[in-house]
Amino acid sequence: MDKHRRNLIKAGASAAVGSMLMGQNLAQAQSGSPTPAVAPLAGKIGMRLATATIAGGAPTVIVVLDDGRIVDLKSAAQRQNVALGFDGASMLALVASGNAGLVQVKAVADRAAQDTGLPSLGQASLMSPIPRPDRNIYCVGWNYLDHFEEGKNARADKVVQTLPDHPVFFSKATHTMNGPFDPIPHDITNSNTTDWEAELAVVIGRRGRNIQEAEAMDYVFGYAAYNDTTSRQIQQKRHGGQWFKGKSLDGHGPMGPWIVTAAGVKLDDVRVICRVNGVEKQNASYRQMYFKIPRIIAELSRGMTLEAGDIIATGTPSGVGFARTPPEFLKPGDMLETEITGVGIIRNPIKSEV
Repeated sequence: MDKHRRNLIKAGASAAVGSMLMGQNLAQAQSGSPTPAVAPLAGKIGMRLATATIAGGAPTVIVVLDDGRIVDLKSAAQRQNVALGFDGASMLALVASGNAGLVQVKAVADRAAQDTGLPSLGQASLMSPIPRPDRNIYCVGWNYLDHFEEGKNARADKVVQTLPDHPVFFSKATHTMNGPFDPIPHDITNSNTTDWEAELAVVIGRRGRNIQEAEAMDYVFGYAAYNDTTSRQIQQKRHGGQWFKGKSLDGHGPMGPWIVTAAGVKLDDVRVICRVNGVEKQNASYRQMYFKIPRIIAELSRGMTLEAGDIIATGTPSGVGFARTPPEFLKPGDMLETEITGVGIIRNPIKSEV
């Protein structure tokens, strides 16, 4: 990778200051709810990139500034007579545009920031940063030792008793993708064992195959909060114990509230936290991950091509519901909160479909 792209996406990364969203100002799905508080990114090239609608308009990519104002990328470029090299309404197009696209985004956002008439974040309705992925979401299982151990007795399948030497991979269907503040559907006639799994999501920034571990971070575009919401009964006791269906119910994969580009996040300072109705259920550091992101990318890409815009959910820490005594599961009316410190918080109500 050339030095310019390294500097733009990776080098110079520094810690985001505190949590991106403060607990007392958590955003909610409906209009009139509190607006997220936005703490400044320390990284000079770090940007918060979201997909949103503004005033009922069509979905578009926005840049969330440190002061809580937003830049509608497509509209701002038009006002500045800038011909973007990608579709300014598509996050996937922006990611695929590579270094040139990021340079344009930064320049347009910096100029727009001088405008006193910019709308605020509270005027936008945030969607998943990548509302419809082109491909399934890749996921890593058993990536925290405590989570592997806590599930031994609770898992229906007792075959695996020692942590594998290589990452465990599975995928979730594209329709699992959900917005950062949208309801997660709950159908008691299908399963009443919906569980939480807070995770750090990685967005891949360019195509790669057989990526070397030493170069893997050069392929990271950015990070977001993610919840690998799971139906345990379907995952463990139906379909031969194969995980795909239990992980792939519609809406069971909220992500957001935005992607923070790699230069804006210091991974060693990241914590993965989950709360249900305000009660903390999970809390672990990135440093506790068994397989770190470079190893995950290297192993996943071995003989298999990763594309720009691919999403990798990097695993959940201990504290999931099915392994508790007695087991705990999400129910309609619950509020599921997923926080990645230095990145952001998403909050998803559980809503009955029956």
